[in-house]
Amino acid sequence: MLLVLRALFVFIYSVIVCVGGCLWCCFSPRNPRHVATFAHAFGWLHNIFGVRIESRKPEGADKIGNAIYIANHQNNYDMITAANMVQSPTVTIGKKSLVWIPFFGPLYWLTGNLLIDRDNKNKAHDTISDLVEQFKKKEISFWMFPEGTRSRGRGLLPFKTGAFHAAIAAGVPVIPIVVSDTHNKIKLNRWNNGLVIVEMLPPVDIKQFEGQSARKLATHCRELMATRLEELNAEIARRSQEKPE
Repeated sequence: MLLVLRALFVFIYSVIVCVGGCLWCCFSPRNPRHVATFAHAFGWLHNIFGVRIESRKPEGADKIGNAIYIANHQNNYDMITAANMVQSPTVTIGKKSLVWIPFFGPLYWLTGNLLIDRDNKNKAHDTISDLVEQFKKKEISFWMFPEGTRSRGRGLLPFKTGAFHAAIAAGVPVIPIVVSDTHNKIKLNRWNNGLVIVEMLPPVDIKQFEGQSARKLATHCRELMATRLEELNAEIARRSQEKPE
């Protein structure tokens, strides 16, 4: 029964957010500040899923300026966990097929996110160039999932280098965001689904990687995130034993 009620509420809520959001965005279409607004609207659903979110940010996180945010990509529940950490004005980069998702697709485009054809390497390269140009022209940041696909319980997957090429070319910091493990931990028919920690790590200064390959920067960031992910999972396990969430 709980599963049915949750699914019904989430569907109705999502349709209202998407339709209302599209109408709202028509007054200033493709404005990157819309992304954080509606990401947080979807992030609010963690309350409905019985998940407690603990968000952590380094000091001065709101004053970093243009940057590339990278996060681990686990499953569809990233929409209610990682979404709470999106800073304004930040846009995401997603595959072109997202635009065809009923209700959500039009909102995704109208809020200013970028759509790319991942199967076309030439266009993907052009996207990196476009990111660099946008960094030079305006206040904007980009959110990317360097794993390229959902890990679905396989741990932190190898990183692709696109985000790191863009960071080096534009001279902007990379900011890792780590979400504790949610694989098989959120059950729709269970009232309390425990704690998820979403932590923004301090910016990685790309100056120390000048003259080096984007792969080295990617490897460094992945090692930072893998270590912190293991620590967060251990912390949650310890806290759940001390006091049930």
